[in-house]
Amino acid sequence: MFGIVRPCGHRLGEGLKAQWMAHLCGLCLALRRDHGQFARVVTNYDGLLLSVLTEAQADATSGSRRPAGPCALRGMRTASVAQGEGARLAAAVSLVLASAKVHDHVADRDGLLAHRPMAAAARRVAVGWGRAGERGGSAVGFDTGVLVDAVDRQTGIEALAGYGTPLLTVTEPTETATAAAFAHTAVLAGRPGNAEPLAEAGRLFGRLAHLLDAVEDREPDARSGAWNPLTVTGTPLAEARRLAEDALHGIRLALREAEFTDGKLVHLLLAHELRRSVDRAFGTVPACAAHQPGSGPYGPYTPQKPTVPRGFLAGCGAFLALCCTCRLCCAEEYEGPWSRRKREGCCRDCDCDCPCDGCDGCDCCCPCDGC
Repeated sequence: MFGIVRPCGHRLGEGLKAQWMAHLCGLCLALRRDHGQFARVVTNYDGLLLSVLTEAQADATSGSRRPAGPCALRGMRTASVAQGEGARLAAAVSLVLASAKVHDHVADRDGLLAHRPMAAAARRVAVGWGRAGERGGSAVGFDTGVLVDAVDRQTGIEALAGYGTPLLTVTEPTETATAAAFAHTAVLAGRPGNAEPLAEAGRLFGRLAHLLDAVEDREPDARSGAWNPLTVTGTPLAEARRLAEDALHGIRLALREAEFTDGKLVHLLLAHELRRSVDRAFGTVPACAAHQPGSGPYGPYTPQKPTVPRGFLAGCGAFLALCCTCRLCCAEEYEGPWSRRKREGCCRDCDCDCPCDGCDGCDCCCPCDGC
């Protein structure tokens, strides 16, 4: 799994955890049903936000759940999973962006992809995913061309960027792509009035995703000589943090302008968990205080030394191993298949703070009302 929004199950509570897992499983099963078994490797935490947003706006009687059989990722348990156009949109967007990521790895000759046979095989996979994503987007009325255009423009912008280039010039294609995807959830849910505020929330989410990715990869990129927007533009971490804080604030304001049937999960993911993602990326708090020695009341948190990420194909192998052993779901802690950063299994228990700590008094359907 990958993405910047990675909530711990204990912070969600039983009700919201069940909803979140329903969307995660729904995205995975939509990929399998519409695009084949191997497509499930592009399941990601950020993509399922589109499914969450669609359901949060939809009529409560629209019937967005279906039963699913036992799965190794759920410890061979059955579950009620999300279905419908939100999950299909999430699947289509995930495929197109994964296709672009593979093409990028091939162009950079990362790991095994430096060898021509492996690069050729990866290109075929990427082309197939791109076409599948285009078909999936068309099925729900979403033109994935805006995503492809953003990826193409990103390459050109990065080629021209240099010291002193505004960082937001580099993040603009990502912002445009996520804005379009977020706005389309309003169309699918029959809430056209939400399109504008959700586009703004999506634009800022894209900015934040780009920023946090750059911050987390800054040191590994420096060692490997890879392109990094912070290094190339000469943007200090303090400025990147300021931009991230502005994006967080803007997302909360945009969400308050949208109308939701049930916005609790949206609020928790896009307000509280995004806050934790920013703090985690900048090393100001641990991902989960209950599982970081020397953190919280026991002392300051010291970020772990960055590890060298796996290449695409090696990461796919690690992902399949995590799936087959159920560690992705049930392990207290595991190593991310691609990034090799420490991750937390989404079904394990621990004991942490209330999810509304640091809520700044927000009143937009907070999940801890009456906590």
